[in-house]
Amino acid sequence: MPLQNRVTPTGAVIAAAGRGTFMGNRGILHDDTGRIVRASRNRAWLICRLDFKGRRRELMRPGTYTELFFLDEAVALAAGHRPCGECRREFYHAYIDAVSAQSPEPIRGAQELDRKLNASRQLPRTTSHLDALPDGTFLRMGDNDFRLLWQGGLHRWSPQGYTGVIPAAYGPEIAAVLTPELSIHALRKGYPVQVHPTARQRP
Repeated sequence: MPLQNRVTPTGAVIAAAGRGTFMGNRGILHDDTGRIVRASRNRAWLICRLDFKGRRRELMRPGTYTELFFLDEAVALAAGHRPCGECRREFYHAYIDAVSAQSPEPIRGAQELDRKLNASRQLPRTTSHLDALPDGTFLRMGDNDFRLLWQGGLHRWSPQGYTGVIPAAYGPEIAAVLTPELSIHALRKGYPVQVHPTARQRP
């Protein structure tokens, strides 16, 4: 039976089969039995590499952070996470630079970034015209219909990969946006979000 450690574009943590391409960290979310008992433990919601310097972890070991998994980085951004400054240092700096380009003052470190991203996560989700959104944004088109806007298509998310792509031009003119505004700013300024190979399907 799959562990409850897969993250949806809404940020929910579910049990689902399939292997993610990125790991995440929000602190210790599980109890000694491996059951998820909280949504977050801190402000630093990270996006990490699956492998880094040969480190190996026992999943959901009591007293250590809960290993979360995402289909890809676009899902992780939609869920409210940001690149880790240790194992994804290049992407961490690219994210800060992209966000800072949208602000009158540059972000001066991880704590300030986490404070701003936490505030962005807390804001009510809004709707937007699709043509005003950058590639890499996630949208909600139904109760369980989450779509990645990517290269002219709306790609339907599943824990195993993207399916059911339709041309963005045939989608709704306005849709509910899942990706926090701070990460949308980063995407607009060219942050190189990493997407799953199944998003290469053409609409």
